Parts: sequence; structure tokens; C-alpha cells
Amino acid sequence: MADGGKSRAVVLLSGGMDSCVCATLAARDHDVAAVHVSYGQRTEERERQSFLAICRHLNIPDTLMVRNEALREIGGSALTEDGIAVPTAPLPAEGVPVTYVPFRNAHLLAVAVSWAEVLGAKKVYIGAVEPDSSGYPDCRPAYYEAFNAVVKAGTKEGKIQVVTPLIAMRKAEIVRLGLELGAPFDLTWSCYSQEDRACGVCDSCVLRLRAFALAGVSDPIPYAAT
Repeated sequence: MADGGKSRAVVLLSGGMDSCVCATLAARDHDVAAVHVSYGQRTEERERQSFLAICRHLNIPDTLMVRNEALREIGGSALTEDGIAVPTAPLPAEGVPVTYVPFRNAHLLAVAVSWAEVLGAKKVYIGAVEPDSSGYPDCRPAYYEAFNAVVKAGTKEGKIQVVTPLIAMRKAEIVRLGLELGAPFDLTWSCYSQEDRACGVCDSCVLRLRAFALAGVSDPIPYAAT
């Protein structure tokens, strides 16, 4: 147990809406350390700003910011390769969209699990969501079941668990939960393409705007188009 009787946990915090709610939930129940991984995505500087601001708001002093060079070099995604345009919503109903970063969450989780092992944390939180999402294969429950088996087999004590408290929730439900928890939505950033004012037309922006509308509240971040 950490100081105050709370157990240690690591949370992956991108700076987006879902990860912010996940971090707020984790900070309520644990002594949290937050990790942010930049990987050459279009909005990496803005996401880093959100990460730092959210950590300050949630009083998370233990932070780790790392950079993954591999995903940008590998490419294959509109988020990491300049030659692939970020599509506007709605996306085609079939197939994985070009905003999918190949096997990204494995890279992020590897960092978080490694740090958890050093810190003595038994849980790693990630704000993965399956419903109302873009259909990324590394956001499905089966993925995390398999990843936890790898963590159990490949860590020193085999006791670290990756937890996904939001994975079955609709986006509007996540907004409502965030409001109940006091999550700082005004500090978050979800846009795939812009860093000053959210574009309002990429898939991430559209899903976010729809969620706030269904929850009956206004999205507090600035948009260039809505």
C-alpha cells in the first residue's frame, strides 16, 4: 500500500476525453502515477499539454512522459503519416479506419506495465472503449484478456493487471460519469488533426460532440467547426 492506505496504480493518459475520465476514476481509488506516450501523432504537442494539465488538476505528482519513435517510422496511419489524410466523419461502416495506428496500444501498455513493475503497482488503467468508437482492434475486450495473459507470463511476479473500466460504456455514459467524478473535460483534447481549435469533423471530434449532446451538456473545448 502507498501512503494514505491507497494501493499504487499506473494510468495511461493520452489527454483525451476517455483517458481523462479513466484517470479521474483511478485517482479516486488509488495512489496514481500517470504515463504519457508520444509517438509522432499529428497533435502530439497539444496532447502533451493536456496530459500535464490533467495531472495538475488531479494532483498526480508522479508522471512519466516518453517518446516512441517506432510508430512514426512504421507509419501506415493517418495519425502518423503525413501522406495519409485524416478522414472526416462519417467513416465507412466496414473495415478499420486509416486513423488506426498499427498495434499502438501494445506499445503504450508495454511502457505502462514496465513502469508499474518498477513502482510496485498492481494495476494499469487504460481508457479503451469498444462501443461508439472507431472500431480499432486494440480496443476490444478480447485484446485485453490476451494482453493480461502476456503480462502474467512475462513479469517478475505476474500480478499486474491491465484494467479497462470504460470498455463497455457508450460515449455519452462516459461523459455523464466524468461529470459525476468532476473530470476536467475542459483540459482534454481529442481532435486528430488540429492543435489550436478542434476541427469538429474528424471521427474523434464527431464522436465526442455527439456524446456531449446525448449527455445534455456542452463540450467545453473550442471548435473550428461544429
